[in-house]
Amino acid sequence: MKQVELELQNHLEIDNIEGFLIRKVTKFGNGAKVDCPKEYLGRTVYLVII
Repeated sequence: MKQVELELQNHLEIDNIEGFLIRKVTKFGNGAKVDCPKEYLGRTVYLVII
């Protein structure tokens, strides 16, 4: 998997959102996953790491 360099920020603004989810990242094989409702399958999503 490609490593993406993080840009440190302390403020984020997003317009026209439907909502947000706070989920715990869990182990999945050699990687990790975040559970999300299936109504968001196929959609572009943003994971904000806090």
